[in-house]
Amino acid sequence: MKKETLKRIYNEIKKYNTIYIVRHIGPDPDAVASELALKNTITETFKDKKVYALGTGVSKFKYIGKLDKINEFDYKNSLIITLDVPNISRIDGLELPKFNNVIKIDHHPFVESFKGIEYIDETASSTCEILLDLINNTKLKMTKEIAETLLIGIISDSNRFLFSPCDDKVLMKVSLIIKRYKINLQTLYNKIYKRPMSEVRLMGYIASNLKITKNHLAYIILENDIVSSFNADASSASNMVNDFNNIEEFIVWLFVTKDQKNNIYKVNIRSRGPIINEIASKYNGGGHKYSSGARVKTQEELNNLINDLDNLCKNYMKDL
Repeated sequence: MKKETLKRIYNEIKKYNTIYIVRHIGPDPDAVASELALKNTITETFKDKKVYALGTGVSKFKYIGKLDKINEFDYKNSLIITLDVPNISRIDGLELPKFNNVIKIDHHPFVESFKGIEYIDETASSTCEILLDLINNTKLKMTKEIAETLLIGIISDSNRFLFSPCDDKVLMKVSLIIKRYKINLQTLYNKIYKRPMSEVRLMGYIASNLKITKNHLAYIILENDIVSSFNADASSASNMVNDFNNIEEFIVWLFVTKDQKNNIYKVNIRSRGPIINEIASKYNGGGHKYSSGARVKTQEELNNLINDLDNLCKNYMKDL
């Protein structure tokens, strides 16, 4: 069934001369890498198609590639492919309801239908892994550049194959393209994980100022003036949440940054046990069982979110 759906996706791609690719707001490397890898494999396979990878760019991820900026859309005769996003409200780059032809590719738990072809695989480590399956099971072309871009997404979203789900299947897929295209993993890892000393110093500040409750919840609210004092940005700060995965004293942790432009709090949440995505969905967010995000407008909402997660930890500890 999965292979049949992948072939249906390929056949839909063949039909359209104009294709728009989008992903979720507040992107991570998997979101950006999946957009650019899909764009590149389509244009490599079909030289005459116009393909656009859309969304707000993040300077931290510019090493992955450049996104497109367009102001006019062909609503009737184009194809939209959404990547790494389970709900319409979190799509960045266009208004989905205006388009008739949609393909959804995602590895998050199902939230809502986009009313088109939908390929959702929660067992995949990343959206880039699903795209690797798409290429491997259709006539879409692969190059070394595309393979490296897919690896960036897979490595990042699995945190170097530490996060669940991650099994022998994804390791086998990755090993095959590393061998075939003679990819230097050390060079790739340097691109993903190299960071300036300013960010390392900010990590030290976070470690020193995390609040930890008796129920093993850790959290920090990173004010913009603090972040900027380290010559870092809010995006870099929030993505550091993945660097605190193995600390003994807490089981759920969240980093909060303020989006001044939209006047909201962005919350990145991680867990080593309690399932957090159901709570995240209550606060304009969602995601995976152990890796989620939320967006809240007020300090009161933020306090409620922290309290809900603290109670989640409390109940989880009771059952151990």
